[in-house]
Amino acid sequence: MSEALINLRDQIDNLDQQIQLLLNQRAACAQQVADAKLADSEEGEDVLFYRPEREASVLRKVMARNNGPISNEEMARLFREIMSACLALELPMKIAFLGPEGTFTQAAALKHFGHSVKTIPFSTIDEVFREVDANACHYGVVPVENSTEGVISHTLDMLIESPLKICGEVTLRIHHYLMGKQNSNLEQSKSVIKKIYSHRQSLAQCREWLDSRLPGIERISVNSNAEAAMLASTEEGAVAIASNAAAEIYQLNLLAERIEDKPDNTTRFIILGKQDVDTGSPALKVDSSGKLLEKSSNKTSIMVTSANESGALYDLLKPIAENGLSMTRIESRPSKSGLWQYLFFIDIDGHSSEPAVANALVEIRKQSSILKILGSYPKAVL
Repeated sequence: MSEALINLRDQIDNLDQQIQLLLNQRAACAQQVADAKLADSEEGEDVLFYRPEREASVLRKVMARNNGPISNEEMARLFREIMSACLALELPMKIAFLGPEGTFTQAAALKHFGHSVKTIPFSTIDEVFREVDANACHYGVVPVENSTEGVISHTLDMLIESPLKICGEVTLRIHHYLMGKQNSNLEQSKSVIKKIYSHRQSLAQCREWLDSRLPGIERISVNSNAEAAMLASTEEGAVAIASNAAAEIYQLNLLAERIEDKPDNTTRFIILGKQDVDTGSPALKVDSSGKLLEKSSNKTSIMVTSANESGALYDLLKPIAENGLSMTRIESRPSKSGLWQYLFFIDIDGHSSEPAVANALVEIRKQSSILKILGSYPKAVL
């Protein structure tokens, strides 16, 4: 071994020792933060150990000051896990997700909170909402929209009545894998494949591939991709479309990889909780009328209804444009309160406490039958 290589390894060992020392110093500081929060709290008051806006701000700073060679995103992921481990010393968090084990929702939960939380699977979106509302879990993670197939209607329906708030969001690039107990490759296995299990959204996201490679084979929709993998692990002639993680959990062989029709297929998930989230950033610059002059790192989600008359939707949306805001999403859902009445789900750039957003919400409220602020929260960093 050359002397140069020995010296480099010695440098790495020394750096590792320094990193470990600093990590433990950070963890000790996090414990002191917890003690300070408890000391400042009133008796019987719920103490908020997890602050979404603070963590998002830290991750943005990490990416802004990064000089490589590690990429900004990879550096942020490392700090995500450091913060997760430190927070676990303050409060070990339980996170409800749409299960079973191995779903994309679990992957999204771990991407957002890090691997030092305890993820708890539930079989339906309703159950995730209920567990968080009942304080059985600290937060919940559910899918809300997919870039290929659109919104998850059940999630929107639950947001209408639930008292829970959106505390954050996370996006996940979705890659689908065909898996089964078959030991041979796909071409050799076609003759024994009788049914394909998956979530209906995943079946839709792989429709063209399935039509081309496995035409005529029965496609069966189930509650989740992980459930599909579980069924494929017990039934002869069955295969599943699910994540790579599900294949490992249920000990299935990969027959085909990345079979989604759109290579940029992405799902957005929301974080459900009970707290109001602060801006987590300095006040944004505005002009004399209060319009934003720079882009906010936050997002506000609202649900509104309006009268069924000409120009009603235009009147609802006009305050957003008049205050210089960007509307990033709008979806409609039929209202259960009347025939041909609709609810509109709208995402706006900015926090509800920022003047431009606050002004817009005041005007929207005047034009709407119902206005519900679903949450103001940090935009996804990772």
